Amino acid sequence: MLNQTDRYANLSLQEEDLIAGGKHVLCAYKMKPKKGFFDYIGTAAHFAAESSTGTNVTVVTTDDFTRSLDALVYEIDEEKELMKIAYPVDLFDLNMIDGRAMIVSFLTLAIGNNQGMGDVEYSKMLDFYFPPKYLRLYDGPAMNIVDMWRILGRPLENGGMVVGTIIKPKLGLRPKQFADACYNFWLGGDFIKNDEPQGNQVWGPLREVVPLIREAMERAQEETGESKLFSFNITADDHYEMLRRGEFILETFGELSENLAFLVDGYVGGPGMITTARRNFPNQFLHYHRAGHGAVTSEQSDRGYNMLVHMKMARLQGASGIHTGTMGYGKMEGGPADKIIAYMLEQDSVEGLYYHQEWEGMKATTPIISGGMNAIRLPGFFENLGHCNVIQTSGGGALGHKDGIVAGAISLRQAFLAWQSGVNLVDYAKEHHELKGAFETFADDADSIYPEWRKKLGL
Repeated sequence: MLNQTDRYANLSLQEEDLIAGGKHVLCAYKMKPKKGFFDYIGTAAHFAAESSTGTNVTVVTTDDFTRSLDALVYEIDEEKELMKIAYPVDLFDLNMIDGRAMIVSFLTLAIGNNQGMGDVEYSKMLDFYFPPKYLRLYDGPAMNIVDMWRILGRPLENGGMVVGTIIKPKLGLRPKQFADACYNFWLGGDFIKNDEPQGNQVWGPLREVVPLIREAMERAQEETGESKLFSFNITADDHYEMLRRGEFILETFGELSENLAFLVDGYVGGPGMITTARRNFPNQFLHYHRAGHGAVTSEQSDRGYNMLVHMKMARLQGASGIHTGTMGYGKMEGGPADKIIAYMLEQDSVEGLYYHQEWEGMKATTPIISGGMNAIRLPGFFENLGHCNVIQTSGGGALGHKDGIVAGAISLRQAFLAWQSGVNLVDYAKEHHELKGAFETFADDADSIYPEWRKKLGL
């Protein structure tokens, strides 16, 4: 195998100079060479070559211009298994139509053949940096939680948590059952999402389900005097099928179309699905569902990329909101330090794991939290994150309430209002029976987080 260290590694390059120059995408990887091949720098150089202009042999078609597009290893720390590579921006593919950039090209080079190289035991991208000129070639979000607050009649700054759910069971409810459950939740909550497998099954065809959901939304809005929101799954293998689903839903909802989000399974479907939705339905909230992401982002995986990289790519592609997990406060893996992935979505100037990213005013992507959350767990989540401006979708946390769906939805709203007001959750529950019922329903959580709750609530 050809040793390519002299060409594809330059450890004299300084990161601050590369950033100031604005001509390189920078990537940090966890990488371990396989025994019996090159040393660390040799494997890193081979990795950079395979990710850009090189191959396993010297080819006669290479010239000086080709060499100007070489990816270069500019930093290594063998003990920490850390490797950093600078990719010239000009390596990446641009649209013929409008000259815009595409995540699929970034992934093809930076997470591509190098994942299967024979001399690499494993590699995983941990962070990346995009220079301003290249960043501006991405669509970014068209909508986010601010647009939801506007529809809900909330303040457009710090409007607070959007109270949501996923109708359960996620599969097996027939159209009327499903719509009835939506109506009941909307009597206390704001937002309902399709779960990621829900679509056009034979027992729940979209042509029957969509009109019934519209009817349920209208009834709930009339009864409560409040706007309601629904996120429809339009995921499909075929571009035209996605468009047909979206168009049918918009046709059915008509003047209520602003109350709709479109959900896309962005990891299993890939960047093309996200861009199809972003560009063809720019007036709808683009709900990025990350189903399947754990195959590469999990801490148990030494290949692919981590959750921070996933979040950054989602914002670049134009996701209005993306599921971020519960940062250790729900049932999904993760911990409090995961709040960095929410900040990378929301803020304009963010310190990542290895790179500081300036988003230059690109619209924020809203964190969507789900997975084992209920009213008792919410305040701890908010305290760790530092705010409550998220979309929350509790399934069992709403539908499992001892007094039913409406009480479950209201208890979630009361939990976020208590935190927003700076009031202890147990004290708030004394005057709000739905929240008190949540303490009784989720007693194990209450015992763990608020051990004196029974005495204080007179139970």
